Amino acid sequence: MRKSLTVWLCLLILGAVVNAARQSGDGDRTGTWSGTWEGAGQTGGFELTLQKPDKGPLTGSVSVTGEPTYKAAIKTLTIEGNKLNAVYDFPAADGAEVVLACTFDGATCKETWLLREKASGNAAVDGTWSVTRK
Repeated sequence: MRKSLTVWLCLLILGAVVNAARQSGDGDRTGTWSGTWEGAGQTGGFELTLQKPDKGPLTGSVSVTGEPTYKAAIKTLTIEGNKLNAVYDFPAADGAEVVLACTFDGATCKETWLLREKASGNAAVDGTWSVTRK
């Protein structure tokens, strides 16, 4: 009996350690990332906020300045290794969404964005963005 209790206790601890390690991939990316975007002859400021709630997956939001200026909640967000992929509804045009992709490199993340029609997936405008952890 004592031996099986010890085995179960070890399995419980191992499970907790594996779960914590799995969540740290998202956790070390949380916080506010600030920088710039450019595309279609325009430039502006870009702020990405990543949050890990007590329960549930990683969430995020963006704050964009320039033309247009807006704030939006990210509706789809994944981080696999050092790659982030995110999608949010584009507030300035019904039926459009922005797709973000970036690669984390230390305290920076940069790559591309794409504005596309939701219904067809056709690209309307694209560009680049770069942020640094605040």
